[in-house]
Amino acid sequence: MNVLLVEDDLDLCDALSRVLLSRGFQIVCCSTGLEGLALARRRSFDALILDLSLPGIDGLDILQRLRDGDASVPVLIVTARGSVSDKVQGLEAGADDYLSKPFDVEELVARVKALIRRHHGDEDLRCGSLWLDAKTGIFYSGMRPLELSPREASLLKALLERQGKAVSKEALRESVFGPDAVESSDAVEVLVHRLRKRLTNATVELVTLRGLGYLLIDQTSMSQESGA
Repeated sequence: MNVLLVEDDLDLCDALSRVLLSRGFQIVCCSTGLEGLALARRRSFDALILDLSLPGIDGLDILQRLRDGDASVPVLIVTARGSVSDKVQGLEAGADDYLSKPFDVEELVARVKALIRRHHGDEDLRCGSLWLDAKTGIFYSGMRPLELSPREASLLKALLERQGKAVSKEALRESVFGPDAVESSDAVEVLVHRLRKRLTNATVELVTLRGLGYLLIDQTSMSQESGA
């Protein structure tokens, strides 16, 4: 589960990141409104944790711009503005939930999980015999669960969400490691190599497109089309 955290309190950002990472989330952090808006527009996240008092542009402005652009990512506002009017304003701007500071980190984790569950519902991602259980976050080949590392799972989810389309190494690198990570595209190649071994028995193929990136395809559909 990929979460974008937009928070200008760096100590709080670090503390929340460590807790969320320990619970299996992949976290991308930023501390300014403009950077948060750019990341939310450029990448696919399962949830957005958004402070309101941010340098550059504030959280409400970010939220309104995202909703005006038809972005449906679930948003949890986390802010010191705790009055009823503040909450109403945030929810009417398009937030899905609102949590006032100070808060218990366990409550934040529970709220983020609930937002993601409600957003995805029972809609599992599928490609051939490969599928992702939206409720548990577990990948399966048929009925057999796949044992994947968190980074392998992040890479496979990014490919599964864009199945049938080329995904660049840079986009995959950002999805797995974050935009500021020091890992090179070689790290993506290593993960792809591992994934291919994990997917040996699944009816999917992970294709390398030179100069473009990678493509996840359903072998069953390809066989049916070639035989038609």
